[in-house]
Amino acid sequence: MRKIIILFFSVLFVACTNDEPEMILKPNGKVALPAELSAGNATVFMTSIRAYDTPAPWVTGTLLDRFLHGDKLYDDPRTSDQNDPAVGGLGPLYVGFSCGSCHNNAGRTYPSLFSDGGSGKGFSSQLVYITRKNGKFFRQYGRVLHDQAIVGEKAEGKLKATFEEKEYSFPDGEKYSLITPHYSISEWYADSIRPEDLIIDVHVPLRHVGMGQIMALDVDQLRRLAAQSNYPEYGISGRLSVITERNKQYVGVGGNKAHHADLTVELGFSSDLGVTSDRYPLEVCEGQSQNIGYSHYGIQISTRDMEDVDLYMSTLGVPARRNVNNALVKRGEENFYKAKCHLCHTPTLHTRQNAPVLLNGTRLPWLCNQTIHPYSDFLLHDMGKGLDNHVPAGSAYSYEWRTTPLWGVGLQETVNGHTHFLHDGRARNLVEAIMWHDGEGAVSREIFHRMNKEDRDALVTFLNSL
Repeated sequence: MRKIIILFFSVLFVACTNDEPEMILKPNGKVALPAELSAGNATVFMTSIRAYDTPAPWVTGTLLDRFLHGDKLYDDPRTSDQNDPAVGGLGPLYVGFSCGSCHNNAGRTYPSLFSDGGSGKGFSSQLVYITRKNGKFFRQYGRVLHDQAIVGEKAEGKLKATFEEKEYSFPDGEKYSLITPHYSISEWYADSIRPEDLIIDVHVPLRHVGMGQIMALDVDQLRRLAAQSNYPEYGISGRLSVITERNKQYVGVGGNKAHHADLTVELGFSSDLGVTSDRYPLEVCEGQSQNIGYSHYGIQISTRDMEDVDLYMSTLGVPARRNVNNALVKRGEENFYKAKCHLCHTPTLHTRQNAPVLLNGTRLPWLCNQTIHPYSDFLLHDMGKGLDNHVPAGSAYSYEWRTTPLWGVGLQETVNGHTHFLHDGRARNLVEAIMWHDGEGAVSREIFHRMNKEDRDALVTFLNSL
């Protein structure tokens, strides 16, 4: 008899090694269709503002207690009280005052690039990377510009963004426009840096959808995809990201350029919040004058607490696909394939057999052996000159980007109140995101461009069903 899992707030236990077919019920009592199950047993039927911020159905008991603790650490603002182990340790330099300040509801906070024209008031919902033209760092700064500071201290600098807009037309006459960002930095903490020697690379937050499944991906399947991802007739040839961290080689799957092999919780607390840990025991402003008087406070968040944040992110549910039998959605799905989008945005992948291990040793067997639908191959692709950020990362060249997973993309406006996409938010809607595709994405852009309005609208409707 097949097992029934109720995808709401409670479920039956599912073991990692269980290959028995699963029949999953939706909250309305109907059996879920396979196409609806974005993340197998971690699929949640939630379409509200909490769509990204709901635990997977199997998160119960002690696991739920740890999830809620991690959620609190993720969301609660840190303060500048260096002696408070629960919420202290912010700064003295930082970008956001909590994980949730940039990832509101585990999504993408509206970028202060657009709300404030650059650095925000009290926090910035984007990361600003600065390097020399030769790729080296500046002596007085690290890789990330910390554009916020606690009271009494001075931020490293402030970002200003302006946008150049150009209007275009589809062959049927419908107009669209694209904006190109231009960045500058003022109010430098130390020596002003000559613009001609400065590369500014801005990234807005990623959605924290399916992070546990991404970390549990079957790497052998990704290797096979890389070996097969060669379509010379379309100019497409994805490649695997291989990175070295702590003297070991990994396949990178996280981040815009697949340059991370874990969820970077420890790095985020250090670089984004200025909170020290066992792995990053130094303040981010170590060596700067505002660091005087801060080093002696020691470790400000424990590895155990950070693992609960890691667990929270890894056990979030993934929103189910919606309206899968809708005629317009089906037409859009056909157009998705006609436009060759699926050659990079691979609809179906699998998680591996061995359980992922979190940063303090906890294993999550529930993530194993799952069929998932992230709509990404997690490979690196040349996206053309327009999206070249002039900064390599890991094994990715400056013009290469990891294929963005599309699951949950249609709920971003509900969760976060905006539809800014791409690494720096320059695409203000899905049409603009498609029209920014170049390089290996040019074939999809051109096919989409030639479609009539009804077919274009249908493809976007399909994307919004994911």
